[in-house]
Amino acid sequence: MEIKVLASGSKGNCYYISDGVSPVLIECGLPWKQIQQTLEFRTSDIGAVLVSHEHKDHCKAFKDVMKAGIDLYASPGTIKALSMTGHRVKPVNALEKFMVGNWAILPFRAEHDAAGSLGFLLSSKSGEKLLYATDTFYLRYRFNGLTHIMVECNYSMDILRENVRSKTVDAEMKNRIVRSHFSLGNVKDFLRANDLSKVREIHLLHLSDNNSDEVVFKREIQALTGKPVYIAGEQG
Repeated sequence: MEIKVLASGSKGNCYYISDGVSPVLIECGLPWKQIQQTLEFRTSDIGAVLVSHEHKDHCKAFKDVMKAGIDLYASPGTIKALSMTGHRVKPVNALEKFMVGNWAILPFRAEHDAAGSLGFLLSSKSGEKLLYATDTFYLRYRFNGLTHIMVECNYSMDILRENVRSKTVDAEMKNRIVRSHFSLGNVKDFLRANDLSKVREIHLLHLSDNNSDEVVFKREIQALTGKPVYIAGEQG
């Protein structure tokens, strides 16, 4: 499986995933021209774009994606929030599997301050399983047989509390972060609760600029899981 991080964080999110046959994009939160340039204009074989929710850093290029002839998959809530129209818009519901090329894709509910937020489980014909979950403060599901994990690790509660004390972050923003993003502690709990026996690598996504420490996050998740851990953007 090839995982290419085009961008991750509040300024934009976009991830290229391929099993060697059926490339897809998860999120399109960058200008389309930037996505094209980063992929060296090899976008004609992209089978779909999966959008988790309507916040701009995850869907900025959605109109251009469809103009380029690529189908876009999102929840009915996301479609409504963005007023998406046209035959390229494909509504999908949580826990209802669909196919894109060689991928069997299972959307699942994410807990975020958006309409119908989703995560995605991508299973290839070769047996690889990729979990993608971001912009959620909680994951209610358990997964077996995962080989690749891409999960938000937005903040550390210790760092966030210190930033509130120093007034770098106000109380209202703290509450919004806690109710909409995955913390280091929650990531650890999620990993402990899941079958990691087949996991080959873990990618930590959407780290906060102010409320995270990528060195600490990488070290602690590697120590917990014994798996290779990459901060979004690092090369495996």
